[in-house]
Amino acid sequence: MKSLMIQGTSSDAGKSLLVTGLCRIFREDGYRVAPFKSQNMALNSYITQDGGEIGRAQGVQAEACGIEATVDMNPILLKPKAHMISEVIVHGRHFADMEAFAYRNDFVPQVLPKIQASIDRLSESFNMLVVEGAGSPAEINLKDRDIANMRMADLLDCPVLLAADIERGGVFASIVGTLELLEPHERARVQGFIINKFRGNKELLDSGLVWLEQRTGIPVLGVIPHFEHDIDPEDSLALDALKLKKRDQLTADLDIAVIKLPRISNFTDISPLQEEPSTSVRYISSLRGFGTPDLIVLPGSKNTVQDLIWLQEQGLADAIRAAHAKGTRVAGICGGFQMLGEQLHDPESVESTCATLDGLGLLAASTTFYADKRTIRNRGQLLGPFAGHEVEGYEIHLGRTERHGAEPFLQFASGEQDGARSADGTVFGTYLHGLFQNRAFTRQFLNGIRAEKGLPPCGDEVTSEAERREQSYHKLAVHLRQHLDMDRLYQILGSWNGVNRT
Repeated sequence: MKSLMIQGTSSDAGKSLLVTGLCRIFREDGYRVAPFKSQNMALNSYITQDGGEIGRAQGVQAEACGIEATVDMNPILLKPKAHMISEVIVHGRHFADMEAFAYRNDFVPQVLPKIQASIDRLSESFNMLVVEGAGSPAEINLKDRDIANMRMADLLDCPVLLAADIERGGVFASIVGTLELLEPHERARVQGFIINKFRGNKELLDSGLVWLEQRTGIPVLGVIPHFEHDIDPEDSLALDALKLKKRDQLTADLDIAVIKLPRISNFTDISPLQEEPSTSVRYISSLRGFGTPDLIVLPGSKNTVQDLIWLQEQGLADAIRAAHAKGTRVAGICGGFQMLGEQLHDPESVESTCATLDGLGLLAASTTFYADKRTIRNRGQLLGPFAGHEVEGYEIHLGRTERHGAEPFLQFASGEQDGARSADGTVFGTYLHGLFQNRAFTRQFLNGIRAEKGLPPCGDEVTSEAERREQSYHKLAVHLRQHLDMDRLYQILGSWNGVNRT
């Protein structure tokens, strides 16, 4: 099995997107290709067909490969939960909540066999692995316990391409500095550089590229221009980039306010709203600029109790209730749904030491937290005013919600009912992540708000989510082929014989 690893000089250097594009290219070129990231830290996760939880990037990369994602593609997932504490997920299942020091010193030395087992299973089905690193390989204070960068390159005996984000500034220093901090046998694995997120005239960069190649003896395989795309991000750092897509609120028909919770998770639920015509989506975290939105969305949270307390302390809980009383619609997904109820109960201290907490009281329902996590893909039919719409998505949550007079929002194919909605239809909540990716429902839902404002509807014709994703992966592959020296890359893969290890 051939393998190629993309590492970065920093976090958010664009590694995930590069791996996604390469996965699609290798698929188009006839390889049976799969993605791999040994250890990922992310709050946006992906649910595999069998209910395993992995990093969202690896799920997206598997889609680009045209295959079903498996837990072997991301055997270790870390989900930050509180200060210096993360949930550790091993092969798709909850393993433990661990403090950073204990994870690094006690857990990491024991986990390599599990990672090796994943690689062995992948090698039985695929002949190409595109591997993503994490952060930087040159974090000298962490290298002795790093299981996501050069140790993986050693384990797979694969060449490494080093990607750098030119938007950050100091791109040449970041590349050369990273190389200087690597051990000789690690530097020998670096076979090419990719300068990512470039804007401007490439000719102005050419002299620097010549210097870099002369200084290091390593070729620059590509300068990748900044690429606008609709491919799901996994890191909350991407929220800053999402703001760039915000439409002019003065010309948009609809104003949607998304509460930017401190522990926001699976914020990709919001992306389809940003893509709707004549719609402005803005993230708010304070009363300043709260305004009079047409729709308020409470997204998922990694710690619902703590984020609800924050919501109350910021005065946003009262503001949401007041806005609803004046006609604003409110929607909640997963943790946001739990907040919309009357009370949250945590008798086993699953999320906090707060046994009972009042919710926003906009839905006649209450939630009790239990230690067992529900992770499942699901599909069903909406009820009430949206009856007839078939929707699909996934669930990732602790806790069970009981309705106390509220109507259910949807019914799954299993017969199980989910979510809740108010009698007047102005508030709903659901555990189904990916709800708004069901584009026909989203268009009808927003057109209903337009009708209430006396505005004409947008057209009913929408592109399916599956087709949108395919188009995005194809466009990314075309973009990379235009700016990446694929002939040189294939030469590296063909001639790679490994390096002497020290």
